[in-house]
Amino acid sequence: MVNTQQQDEPIETILRLSDQAFRELFPIVPKEWLRLELTMPQLKVVLLLFTGGPVRMSVIASDLGVSLATATGVVDRLVQRGLVVREGDPEDRRVVLCRLSEKGEEVMGGLWQVSREQVRRLMRVLAPQQLELIAKALEALVQAGEGTRVELR
Repeated sequence: MVNTQQQDEPIETILRLSDQAFRELFPIVPKEWLRLELTMPQLKVVLLLFTGGPVRMSVIASDLGVSLATATGVVDRLVQRGLVVREGDPEDRRVVLCRLSEKGEEVMGGLWQVSREQVRRLMRVLAPQQLELIAKALEALVQAGEGTRVELR
């Protein structure tokens, strides 16, 4: 078992550096993200569906920390805008899943690509050894996330 006191100082350093990195990266957030005509709850739903795939309305409500009725209203507006569709769950016809529509996938996929390109340009100024360190650190974070995903849900 790892001594948590030994972890606290490096964790705080990492969090401080993460904050600084975010402040460095935020100015390169593509203007397309800032021009989205979505409310914050709508953006959260679209991001949830883009990153996680189709989910039940109850999952959306739980993840947003809102009532089922509120989540339904948010999704209704996204359906009206053509960004989300509702469909039956092939494994349980009583369940309705929400997923991004083709238009929603295009919008989010395009925004994701623009963001990736900007980060790619930023990373091109780094030395190969720095890139290797970043890759190893991100691999460790992904592995830690995979190991705790069940615990976090």
